[in-house]
Amino acid sequence: MRILLIHPNYHSGGAEIAGNWPPAWAAYLTGALKTAGFCDVRFIDTMTNDLSDADLRAILADEKPDVVGVTAITPSIYKAEGVLKLVKDLHPGAVTVLGGIHGTFMYQQVLSEAPWIDVIVRGEGEEVLIDLIRTIDEGRWPMERQAIKGIAFTEAGPDGTRIVATPAAPTIKNLDAIAPDWSILEWEKYKYIPLNARVAIPNMARGCPFTCSFCSQWKFWRDYRVRDPKKVVDEIETLYQHYDVRFFILADEEPTINRKKFVEFCHELIARGLPGKVLWGINTRVTDILRDEKFLPLYREAGLIHVSLGTEAAAQMKLDRFHKETKVADNKKAIRLLREAGIVVEAQFIVGLENETAETLEETYRMALDWKPDLANWAMYTPWPFTSLFQELRDKVEIFDFEKYNFVTPIIKPEAMDRTELLDRVMNNYRRFYMRKALFSYPWSGTGQRRRYLFGCLKAFLKSGFERKFYDLGKVGYWGPQSKKSVDFHFDKSRTGMPIQAADWESNAERSEKAKAAKGAMRTAVKACGGGTEQMEEVDETGARHRT
Repeated sequence: MRILLIHPNYHSGGAEIAGNWPPAWAAYLTGALKTAGFCDVRFIDTMTNDLSDADLRAILADEKPDVVGVTAITPSIYKAEGVLKLVKDLHPGAVTVLGGIHGTFMYQQVLSEAPWIDVIVRGEGEEVLIDLIRTIDEGRWPMERQAIKGIAFTEAGPDGTRIVATPAAPTIKNLDAIAPDWSILEWEKYKYIPLNARVAIPNMARGCPFTCSFCSQWKFWRDYRVRDPKKVVDEIETLYQHYDVRFFILADEEPTINRKKFVEFCHELIARGLPGKVLWGINTRVTDILRDEKFLPLYREAGLIHVSLGTEAAAQMKLDRFHKETKVADNKKAIRLLREAGIVVEAQFIVGLENETAETLEETYRMALDWKPDLANWAMYTPWPFTSLFQELRDKVEIFDFEKYNFVTPIIKPEAMDRTELLDRVMNNYRRFYMRKALFSYPWSGTGQRRRYLFGCLKAFLKSGFERKFYDLGKVGYWGPQSKKSVDFHFDKSRTGMPIQAADWESNAERSEKAKAAKGAMRTAVKACGGGTEQMEEVDETGARHRT
């Protein structure tokens, strides 16, 4: 059986300004397929190779695929649909498969607007995809598709067509059993500009126990599961030895959640002598940095060079709205601790909600100066349709052109300014912040790795700015404050939204939140009757809870 996996050609001028990122999903799925005995797999990375539809058509014309799989996050959904339309035109007998977070929650809309998609894999794909491929290979597709858990498809019946979603498949419990096939990727093309080195994105865990209102990752993965740290280091060692990867970013939303496992991971990297050969970065929460103050020197010794902190907001009101469970003062302290440990720290700010003003944007800039992060990123609020904050703001969302849901395009129009002014003021923050850093900070940021890394980051910013790729500025026609009147975000306003489909998709975090709410209500009732007091819960480094 010939299986073709394709990464759609979508660019937004966001994270990709730092380089070309390897699509790890292809390696994990290919590894699972080959372990199951399906070894005839080819991967086409149209994004990294910047292939046009004509280029892809020429490649596909020479293929004879039985199954073609494409992934899609929300902004790449139309590109993914277009790829599968091209496949179906050329190879009508091939089974077209869509995976990824957007199809997981928006399968009704996707299958309605792209009827050439035969099946959507919902949730993490390894086990569901193997079940699907085996069903096709044994000639049981489509007759027995109802028996496959975790898929959605269109079914014809006497009363017309209907969209069917089978029960959600269970999450994968043994992540260590998944052996990615990294050889499927074109490693010479995946370069991280700040270090001019090959880059990889392995994962240490899946899921998140927290429920930030703007995030959808904890909804998608449902359960939080962490891998054996030695297995993760095995992967990293393989990436270094066989593919000359010199930098990696852990794909986890928050790899430090389980401190015990993360510390084991760092010790294992050190024991194998990898810190002198490979540097790495993570995203994490402010609370974890404060908790791990005494471990930060160990993290740096293990090769950790870059931490992107989810500070998210300068105003406490926004932090509370995002369910960040942190205070503004915590952000400043966490940044100081990381810099003192010799780790480059990046502060993330979410801007562009309906209550954004020129004053709040200026406040984020002043906070960035006061907190002194090495890097700062102002991301436009992107209202993922599967998040609780989207439901709260739904009446403020006017744009349902998902291609623009990319952290760089202002989707929501603030009440006090138009979108063009919002973009201009965000760009003003970037200009001022990085000019100060280039002139007064980076040249005196010590010596060695940290200083070289910061200048590498500056190079990436300058390169993307010169090429007009940063924030998609070239595409929207922004050249500075003087060009505000000519900016055009090219929204397709003919697109409309549809409700998400997640009735069968409750995460552990959601169940935990409901349990807490119920318990809180019960305790409040007991206390109102004159009895009982609140019991404190302490979380140790393994994540276990103890009554005190």
